[in-house]
Amino acid sequence: MVNKLFNWRKDMKPDDIKQIVKEKYGEIAKQDKMQKPSCSCCCPDTAADVDYTIFSEDYSKLEGYNPEADLGLGCGIPTDAAKIKPGDTVIDLGSGAGNDVFVARRLVGETGRVIGIDMTQEMIEKAQENNRKLGYANVEFRFGEIENLPVEDNTADVVISNCVLNLVPSKLKAYQEIYRVLKPGGHFSISDIVLTGILPAKIQAAAEMYAGCVAGALKKEDYINCIRKAGFSNISVVKKKPMTIPDIMLSQLLSVEELKAFKASSSVILSITVYGQKPEQIGGGRCCCD
Repeated sequence: MVNKLFNWRKDMKPDDIKQIVKEKYGEIAKQDKMQKPSCSCCCPDTAADVDYTIFSEDYSKLEGYNPEADLGLGCGIPTDAAKIKPGDTVIDLGSGAGNDVFVARRLVGETGRVIGIDMTQEMIEKAQENNRKLGYANVEFRFGEIENLPVEDNTADVVISNCVLNLVPSKLKAYQEIYRVLKPGGHFSISDIVLTGILPAKIQAAAEMYAGCVAGALKKEDYINCIRKAGFSNISVVKKKPMTIPDIMLSQLLSVEELKAFKASSSVILSITVYGQKPEQIGGGRCCCD
């Protein structure tokens, strides 16, 4: 178990980041479904009051929803904007216990296919057990990393993901992989966490203690630039929701003057859902947005 605040430090190697994420998600996967996890993958183990579901949406009224698969770890409902059609092949990145996979399966129907990918073995096993109970023959879960997807080129009509890419060390590589596995003309709908403005270190620490999973977030413009440089077109933010950190949490780390300055600034932590398309004519690019 990791007994420290998880920060994306400049000197932290990608493999170290991935190992911490694996350990934290492995712990969550092993907990009883009625037991609220003490925190998410990138918050301190000592923060028992962390509300890791602060960004999560209510799935309960969606067709295909399975409570056993809903761990409350998302920050949106990516299938809402995914334009999934019957017969589509859909890939869910960071599929966890299968929540978005099972919702997508209802949309693709019997003639479609949904592939969930996760780099935490415990989550894969939990999702597979959930699928065994449901008996879906056109759903599968694969062990693998988003930066090196275990999927052939031009496989998916749609790629979805829910609050996972902010945990990936190289966002550019992740979106290049999404580009690779999408069919020409395919598209993605991804919910994630981004920042606007510059988030001071003390504010970031407060956010991580309150909700976790903020340390790896990019500035919104840098995040969108990664998507654009990976080769996608028709990029749009279809939904956004700010996270408000309670004053009682901020006051533990900030002076009165610092708190006033932050509230007067434009710095915001956002949950966004982004849509983008892979052009019919294949292309790509590079950027320095890692």
